[in-house]
This record gives sequence, structure tokens and C-alpha cells, in this order.
Amino acid sequence: MKLKPRIVCVLVLSLAVWSACSSKPSADQAKKVALDHIQGKAQVLIEGGGAVDETLNAGSKSSVYIWEGTRRYRLFFKTPYEVTHGDEYSVEGINAQRVIEEIGDPDQGQNGYPLLTSCEHVVRMVWSGAAMDVIGLDAQALRNRVNRYPARTVFLVTKIQPVKPAEGAAEKKEDKKDIPEVEVPADKQRALLVEGPTVLPAPLWDTKATAVTCKITIGTDGKVATLDTGKQLCEIVPWAQYRYQPPVKAGKPVKVSTEVEVRFEARK
Repeated sequence: MKLKPRIVCVLVLSLAVWSACSSKPSADQAKKVALDHIQGKAQVLIEGGGAVDETLNAGSKSSVYIWEGTRRYRLFFKTPYEVTHGDEYSVEGINAQRVIEEIGDPDQGQNGYPLLTSCEHVVRMVWSGAAMDVIGLDAQALRNRVNRYPARTVFLVTKIQPVKPAEGAAEKKEDKKDIPEVEVPADKQRALLVEGPTVLPAPLWDTKATAVTCKITIGTDGKVATLDTGKQLCEIVPWAQYRYQPPVKAGKPVKVSTEVEVRFEARK
């Protein structure tokens, strides 16, 4: 069978275009598969999260968290995975709130936070290939979860693996137990701040936020070691950006328990 020259040219051009598209994804496609990475100790709890959490958690009733410094991430899995309480893990996936914040809210909160379309986008990013009805259920479950706990980061997992403790880690942990802790008034500790944001933009879920007082513990290196509060606004503060003069008492390193007032700039 003979093909006309014009048809042959069209076929060759089509194959060339298809080859180019399939061999190199577009910038938008590459952005969709960009993953976040966290590493920290696991906390496994049996909580009454109900059907919403189970929908996002492969049917499991266990709540799995990863502590990374002062941040706690709630993990959700597409397929079941057994996590051991207290062990350290390396996790890849999507920080749902980060993506939702990047998308923004064109409705300015008129249709609730977050938008269902934003949640659908997040689910497609991390769990592509799922059926439409499954994506819809996961997106609604994600929206309900974020709406209920907007500052408690939801992390949709694509990969998780245990991390072996580094040599000497146990000895260092024992050393830290002997370090005394002192309480310092907020105004006195404020004068020892070396760096850290003075004002933060109010989150999309509380656009009129102005200020919040958070209780923290400062380590011997001057960095915020723990966050001792359940206030939602305190949980979104980037504590890793704060640094104080290393605390000492009688010439010896100590830990400091204090309170910090964080101010927010309300969204218009």
C-alpha cells in the first residue's frame, strides 16, 4: 500500500511532536510532581478521628505524626504502612497546607477555607492515577481535616522509610538530660533575640489575626527547641527562623522556658 507524500509528512511530524512531549515533561508537569521531604521521630496514637481520617489513611484508625524540630506533621497514606512509635523516619510527599497557601483563595474566604478545588489539586499531585470518585472522596476528607485543624500540617505520603540512628546519638541524648532549665520572663527574653521575623502575614484561615502568645523552650544553642502550646496560630510560626543568644546561668549552658508574643499583619 502506498501513502501520499502529504500524509507521510503529517505522520512524521506527529511522531516527532509526540516523541518530544513524551521524553521531557513541561514545567507545569514537573512542578506537579515536586515533593516535600521531612525527617523526624514518629508518634503513633489511637485517636477518634472518625471516617474522615480513615478515608485519607488507607482505612487505618491509628494517627501517625512526624516531629521535625518544633513542627508536627500528620501523615496520611494511600496504602497501609506500619509505623513504630519513637522510631525515626524519612518521608516524602506533599505538605497539603503549603500547596493550598500557594494557590491562595480567590474567593477571599466567602466559600470557606480551604476551597474544595484546591484540595482536589493537592490530591491529584500526590496520588495521581486514582479514579475520579476516589479523588473526590479524598479531596473532601482533606478539606474537612484542614478546615478543622488548619495549622496542623497534613502530609500526604508517597514514600516512607526508617532511618537508622547515628552513632553516638544515644550518648548525646543522655548528656542533654543533665542540662538545667530556667524560666525567663517574656520581656527579658525578647531583648536577647538575635534574629527572627517581627511580623508575619495572617494565614488564609484567620485573615484578621493580630497577635498570639506562645510558650516555648529555648535550647543551649539559642534555637527554639520545643513548642509548649496547642494554639493553632503558634503552630504556624516558623520557629526555625528564630535565634536567641545562647542562654547561660552562672557561666554554664541552660535551657530557657519563656513566652513569645508573635504579631500578625491582617489580610485585607
